[in-house]
Amino acid sequence: MKTIGILGGMTWESSVTYYRVVNEYISKSLGGLHSARCLLHSVDFEDIHETQVSGDWARAAELLSDAGCKLREAGADFLIIATNTMHIVAPEVEQATGLPLLHIADVTARRLVEDGIAKVGLLGTKITMEMDFYKDLLRDQGIATIVPDEADREDIDRIIMEELALGIIHEGSRRRYRTVIDSLAAQGARAVILGCTEIGLLIQQEHSALPVYDTALIHAEEAAKYALKD
Repeated sequence: MKTIGILGGMTWESSVTYYRVVNEYISKSLGGLHSARCLLHSVDFEDIHETQVSGDWARAAELLSDAGCKLREAGADFLIIATNTMHIVAPEVEQATGLPLLHIADVTARRLVEDGIAKVGLLGTKITMEMDFYKDLLRDQGIATIVPDEADREDIDRIIMEELALGIIHEGSRRRYRTVIDSLAAQGARAVILGCTEIGLLIQQEHSALPVYDTALIHAEEAAKYALKD
């Protein structure tokens, strides 16, 4: 079994999901008392958030690359970044560490392709929804992306940063997300990507008229599968 290096803490709320899912998958796959071989470097999210606000992606890449190198030195065989937004610096982290990096958009796109879905709605932080680094990877797999309008993007981002990142769940926020998902469906989306690893704390399948692709769950499960490959 390979050792998974998890770059977490962005936020710690969703890092808990990653740790749970990789261990559940390994336990179910191997039986007995097996659990995942994994290393977690949990960053101070305030430092990362400052780079997001300022757009200082060079500094963001430096912070995550340094953390990734520490995981490599501790024995990680490959890396996952336990957040969607910070995959904006995934190429820099992979190059700096010299370790394979399992990209969250790649594994999500593979699931969509397997299910025959070619047009999706994308929910996430404003950075993920508005910049091209994520949507381009989906496009390369033949998947068209619809993002909410500006007012909806503002609300989605605000709820992530002011509520979900702090573990706060409001029913009113859930209703707001459901309205946005309905709008994406009306525009032709065949599924919705929860493109922020905290959104799954608020939205599960029963809350959505569209099939839900929770990136945190998909990414963690695919990391566990990769760890079991020869």
